[in-house]
Amino acid sequence: MADFYAVLGVPRDASDDDIKKSYRRLAMQWHPDRNGGAKEAEEKFKTITEAYDVLRDPQKRAAFDRYGEAGLRGGGQQQYEHVDLSDALNTFMRDFGGFGDLFGGQAGGRRSGPRAGADVKLPLPLTLAEVATGVEKTVVLKVLEACDKCEGSGAESGTKPQTCNTCGGAGEVRRAQRSFFGQFVSVAPCPTCAGEGVVVSSPCKKCRGEGRARAERTLKVQVPAGVATGQYMTLRGSGNVGPRGGTRGDVLVVFEVEDDERFERDGEDLFCEALVTYSQLVFGADIRVPGVLGDLSLRVPAGTQSGTVFQLRGRGLPRVNATGTGDLHVKVQLWTPQAVEGEEASVIERLGALQGQAPPQREKGFWSKMKEALGA
Repeated sequence: MADFYAVLGVPRDASDDDIKKSYRRLAMQWHPDRNGGAKEAEEKFKTITEAYDVLRDPQKRAAFDRYGEAGLRGGGQQQYEHVDLSDALNTFMRDFGGFGDLFGGQAGGRRSGPRAGADVKLPLPLTLAEVATGVEKTVVLKVLEACDKCEGSGAESGTKPQTCNTCGGAGEVRRAQRSFFGQFVSVAPCPTCAGEGVVVSSPCKKCRGEGRARAERTLKVQVPAGVATGQYMTLRGSGNVGPRGGTRGDVLVVFEVEDDERFERDGEDLFCEALVTYSQLVFGADIRVPGVLGDLSLRVPAGTQSGTVFQLRGRGLPRVNATGTGDLHVKVQLWTPQAVEGEEASVIERLGALQGQAPPQREKGFWSKMKEALGA
């Protein structure tokens, strides 16, 4: 199984910018067009693009960090497949626009047109019980929607955007320069239309030519079970509308799981404590311990030592976007009353006299005895 971080040559805590920079550098090196269509370069190009496609997506990256490539095929994820050459080329063209500026030829695909809208970051509070079962949340957020007066064009009624005279609608301007090494072509967004290819001479009075206005939008968010604080869910095409007909950005739903004072969490496993009396430890007892969705029964065997940890399998949290459930670990602790009097005090004093001193240390456990036997 490939280590996508190693493929791109970045550490596991690499930022999004570092991942993008590393991918661009490697893609420029191994792009088939720069290597005469060599099969080795093609395979390398597909591999680094596959790694980039996973690590640039917060949800895919979180699943890969936790479970490796298997996490990308777990329940709740879209079917994950290895990219083919067409997918790899489309990804590179989408994010970097091709090699026109390096080779002096036409850039791959037209760059002009309305800009895409910005992404929206949405913090989403969750309780531990909601994490245990998964939940559908309805949220209302403020986004930029298409202006209803100009229908998103940015032009006043009766007018329409005109093709930019500077770039002829291309959205970019090219300048050729000669040097000792040959001709180099630089490409830059058109300064007149800001790369859109059109200009609005009579802006809409309501949106001032932006083609969009602030509004509220209601979204339903299906939260999978097992998520943790800081993990993301990306809602594609649900964010702000771009100016003058630009496509929508995304909504990044950031999970914020509220602390539950009853538990400590480690991934899908939960840890808690239960107080018991001396007689319950000596004679054994059935006690109630906290569970995420309600109290659970735990059998404490006779002669249990204070500090013993019991493991309740499958009583933790679900594994996010995967099968299986974590465990609940319960540590039983002797409850010591802060004050006693009367008959209770007399009984405890009598018990102390009968028992005498406690042994200097507990009896060695199974693993300690094994280590001694093996000379470890």
